[in-house]
Amino acid sequence: MPDDQPEKFIPEPVSTPGAYPKMKAGDVVCLTTAASVQFLRPIFVRVIRELPERHTYHGWVWFEGYQLNAAGDAVARRELYVLRAGVRLQALPVAPTRPVKRRRPPVRVG
Repeated sequence: MPDDQPEKFIPEPVSTPGAYPKMKAGDVVCLTTAASVQFLRPIFVRVIRELPERHTYHGWVWFEGYQLNAAGDAVARRELYVLRAGVRLQALPVAPTRPVKRRRPPVRVG
């Protein structure tokens, strides 16, 4: 009879520890309201380091980084508390490039 018993349903965890990679120095991340409600306007941040010595709730992380402007230059150093699942790794924001000036051959007159 023990074989006739249905198997117990064990739900999969929503998020497992380590499911999201650690941020490394030099990573550029985009922070939106998915990371924390304080980021109504998304910002780009270059990661300096995570702060594992600060104990937080499961899934949240403290890190240091430089806030970047539209040109990708660091404008402020910040310590940020974010939901790791809401952090998006990004390529460095690229400023629009100027159109290339093309040399035209000289025009003959006359």
